[in-house]
Amino acid sequence: MPTTFQKPDPATRRERFAWCMYDFANSGYTTVILTAIFNAYFVGVVAADSGNGHATLLWTLTIAAANGLVLISAPIVGAIADGSGAKKRFLMATTLGCVVFTALLSFVGPGDVTLAMVLVILATVMFASGENLIAAFLPEISPPETMGRLSGYGWALGYLGGLLALVLCLAYITYAENQGMDASHYVPVSTLIVAMLFGVAALPTLFWLRERSVATQSIKDLHVIRMGFDRFKTTLRQARMHTDLFRFLISLTTYYAGIHIVIVLAAVYAQEVMGFKTQDTIILIMVVNVTAALGAFLCGHLQDRIGSKWSIVITLLI
Repeated sequence: MPTTFQKPDPATRRERFAWCMYDFANSGYTTVILTAIFNAYFVGVVAADSGNGHATLLWTLTIAAANGLVLISAPIVGAIADGSGAKKRFLMATTLGCVVFTALLSFVGPGDVTLAMVLVILATVMFASGENLIAAFLPEISPPETMGRLSGYGWALGYLGGLLALVLCLAYITYAENQGMDASHYVPVSTLIVAMLFGVAALPTLFWLRERSVATQSIKDLHVIRMGFDRFKTTLRQARMHTDLFRFLISLTTYYAGIHIVIVLAAVYAQEVMGFKTQDTIILIMVVNVTAALGAFLCGHLQDRIGSKWSIVITLLI
C-alpha cells in the first residue's frame, strides 16, 4: 500500500538547520577515515607487510566493495523506508551503525588487514545509506526554488565539520608525536574522535528533523520488505520508459566515481609517493575544506539562479 504524506506546518528554521547539521556531523568520517588519515594508515601501517602496491590495491578493493553494496542496497532500502514511512528510523540506525563501526576501527593495528577491511566496508555502507536517507528529506523541508541554497548550506556546514574533525585530530597527533607515539597509537584515537563528533553533532538532526510520511504498512510487516524488492524490480523493468532519469544516474555515477578516486587515494599518494607526513596531509585537506566550504555556499545560490546543469558545467570548466 502506498505511503501518504501529512500536511504539516512548513519546516521551521530550526528543522532546516537540523537537516544541514547532518552534513556537519558525518563529514568527519569522509575527511578523516576515507581522505586524510585512516586510508594512509591502512596502506602504510596496517597492510604494510603486503607491499606498497598490494596495500593500495587492498584499500581500493575495500572501498569498491563498500560502494558495490551501497549500489545494490540503496534502492531497496529507500523503497522500504518510503513504504513504511520510516526514513528517520532508518537514518537513526545507519547513523548509529557508522558511529559504532568507526569507533571499532580504534582496535585496528598493524597486520589487522581483514578486520580493517570489514569495519571500513560496514562503516562506509552505513555512512552512504545515511547520506541517501538524509537527502530524501530535502524536498519535504524546502520548496524547489530554495533547494539549491539549502543544499549549499548543508555542504558548506559539512566541510566545516570535516575541518573541525581535522583540527581535533591534528591537535592530538601533534601532542602524541611530541610524546614519542607513532601512528599505531594516534590513528586509533583519531577514529574515536571522529565517532564521538559524529554521534554528538548528529543529535540535532535526530531530535528536530520530523518524519512527514505516514505509512499504512508497518515496518515490522514482511510485506513492506517484499514491496521494497518489488519496487526495485519494477524500476529495472521500466528503465526504457525513464531514459532521462537513467542518463542522469549514469552521469552522476561517473561524476562521483572521478571525485571518489581523488578522495580515497590522494592522501595515500601524498604520503607514499610525495613523502608527506600525517600533519602535512591534514593541513592540505584543511585548506581544501575551507575553499570547498566557500564554493558550496556560493554555488548553492548560483544553482537557484541558473539551474543545476549550468552550475555543474561551470564548476567543471573551472
